[in-house]
Amino acid sequence: MSISIIHRLVQSAFQTGYLSVESEGLIRQMLVVRGCQSIDLSVLQDLDQAIHSGQVKREAAGAISFSLK
Repeated sequence: MSISIIHRLVQSAFQTGYLSVESEGLIRQMLVVRGCQSIDLSVLQDLDQAIHSGQVKREAAGAISFSLK
């Protein structure tokens, strides 16, 4: 099974410690275009937890809210 784009973007955020505005936008776009796959849900939950704990910082201001379908 290949790794999804969302998974790669989240992996990059963990490696750098930052979720860029561009990566966040791409994640949102992918969720709109194809919805949330089960493998994506798990990594998005990990990312959300990392952001709330301060392990990963967001470049964008405001609260994070991914529309998980």
